[in-house]
Order: sequence, then C-alpha cells, then structure tokens
Amino acid sequence: MSDRNRHTPLSRAFAAPVRAMNRILGAADGHTENGAGRVAGSAVVDCAVYAAGQRLPGDFTPDEALRTACARDDAFVWLGLHEPGEEEMTAIARTYGLHELAVEDAVKAEQRPKLEQFGSVHFLVMRTARYVPHGEMTENSQVVETGQMMIFVGEQFVITVRHGDASELGSVRADLESHRAELIEQGPWAVAYAVTDRVVDHYVAVADRVESDLDLIEEGVFSRDHASPIPAIYQMKRELVEFRRAVVPLQRPLAMIVTLVPKRIGKYFRDVQDHLTRTVEQVSSFDDLLNSILQARLAQVTVDQNNDMRKIAAWAAIATVWTAGAGIYGMNFTFMPELTWKYGYASWWLIIVVISVLLYRVFRRSGWL
Repeated sequence: MSDRNRHTPLSRAFAAPVRAMNRILGAADGHTENGAGRVAGSAVVDCAVYAAGQRLPGDFTPDEALRTACARDDAFVWLGLHEPGEEEMTAIARTYGLHELAVEDAVKAEQRPKLEQFGSVHFLVMRTARYVPHGEMTENSQVVETGQMMIFVGEQFVITVRHGDASELGSVRADLESHRAELIEQGPWAVAYAVTDRVVDHYVAVADRVESDLDLIEEGVFSRDHASPIPAIYQMKRELVEFRRAVVPLQRPLAMIVTLVPKRIGKYFRDVQDHLTRTVEQVSSFDDLLNSILQARLAQVTVDQNNDMRKIAAWAAIATVWTAGAGIYGMNFTFMPELTWKYGYASWWLIIVVISVLLYRVFRRSGWL
C-alpha cells in the first residue's frame, strides 16, 4: 500500500483546508499560481481530482489522478502546468493520450489562438496579456506583456499549460472550489470556461489601461509644454499590434467552442465571447484613434513650420528695406542726389525706420509676426 493510501481520515480532513488556505494565500500574495504540493523542478503546479463539484482529498500524481477519475463517472482531473519541458510534457502526453503535434505546440508556446481536435481531445490555444505599468510613455516603454495559455480538454480531464506571468490560475481554481461548485460539477469544459474567462477579463483590463495612456498621449499632442510625442505614438502602435495578435484571432476559436459544448456551458462561453467582442472593438478604435492623433500631430508640425517660415519671410522683408537703402547709398558715385544735403543722413534713417515700423505693423496685424 502506498503512503498516500495510508493517510488517516483525520489527516485527510485537515489536508483539504490547508491546501485551500495555501491557494488563497498564494493568490493574495501575488504568486503566479498555486504552488501547493508542487515538486521542485517539476512543471506541475497543481493536480486535483474533482467529483460531483468537489475536490477529492489527497495529493495525486498525474498518473494517479487519471486512474482515480476513470474509476468514477462523475469525476475529472484538472492538471495545471507552468512552462513544462519537452520530456515532462511527453510523459504526461503518454498518460493522457495527447497528440504529439499538440504537445509540441504546448512546449514551444509560439502559436496563434486556435482550436483543434485530436480524437476526443480538444486543444485550445490562447495568448495571455498583462498591462505593464510605466511612468511616462516613451519610445522604449513596454505597455503590454503577452504569454500563452493552452488547454487540453478530454472526457475526464482538463490540462492547462501556461507560459509567462500573465493570467495566473491559482485564484481561478480557488474561486471554483470555494464558491462555484455547481459550475465545476459540469466537468472539464467548465474549467476551460473559467480559464478563458480569466484570460479575456485581463484583455478588458489591459484595454482600459491602454485607453488611459491614449488619453495622455492625446493631451500631449496639443500641449506646448511637451516634447514631440511622435516616438511615443509609434511605440504605442507597436504595443497595440502585439495586443491585437492576442485578442483578435481568439474570436474564431470561441465561436467554434460555443457550437461544440453543451448548452448549459455554452451560455457561459457566449458571455466570454461578448466580452471579447467588446475588447476587439476597443482595440480597433484605439488604432483609428492613434492614426488620428498621429495625423493631427503631423498637421500641427506642418502648421508650426508654416508659421516659422512666415515669420522668417516677414523679418526678411523688413531687413530688405535696410539692405536696399545701404546698397543704394553705398555706391561710389561722385554725383548722387542728397550727398551734399545737410539733413540727408538723418532723413535716410527716418525713412528706413518708418518703413520698417509700417511693415512690422502690417505683418503683426496679419498674424505673420
């Protein structure tokens, strides 16, 4: 008999509350995922068996968990992995019957959002997103950090594979176990919904924060106290391209899921689909807004350049009067009018100054100066 099977009922009674408290504390401390029972050097974050909406007591290895779930009709396994290596993922694939192509995608984590089916196993790929706080938007600011989330959904198991620090799942698991037993009772697709909902909720949060950044950029465009925001605009456009790659392609997989899952869980996915559609529309409007901001800034630069050229032209016209006067009376001719006139020099100064003042007033009134 194994050590796990020799646990007394009393020790099992204390084990479940301790695991739950560890999950809650881990989420509260900002840990990326529940680390309870995680083996050092292993990608397995948590492995649990759920039956009738409740987590079964005890610690399970992936093999033991699947055997336990298969022994009951109302049970399934939720195996959580974080950045698994090829060797460990291959071993899990042999146990759970995962296709080698899906395993390769789960290890490399360089996939577009998609939904594929390998026999009775569905493979959902999503890109996670997280807003990166920054003081001021510059040409080097990172706004959105992305990662990957893969979900294998089988008849009696769901395997989540996460790459990156965005969209942690420890709090998702704790919420399902503590407050939504009726949802988790509906099986592996309920877990897939909860994970997808968390990913899309983060999309919404990122979009709201990005909108605040765009407001600041827009204010800077029309403010004379700020340097040119054009580098910041281009950087934001690059960050939005990364965000769009995560958000927009997920629409088709979600639409396919709605048609695949039972109606009782399909309504939950439709709600996620609505949130995703809203985010996609926001991202599209952000791109249009950035283009408008950039065009406004370029137009503003053109207007400023025109104003500068008008000022230069106005002062050049005034300077031309002085240059013409000096050029005429600087010619070396013996017989020139007013050369012997007593008031010739004073008159020359008076005429030049009067013409210059008149030109200045005309240019000033027309807005050139």
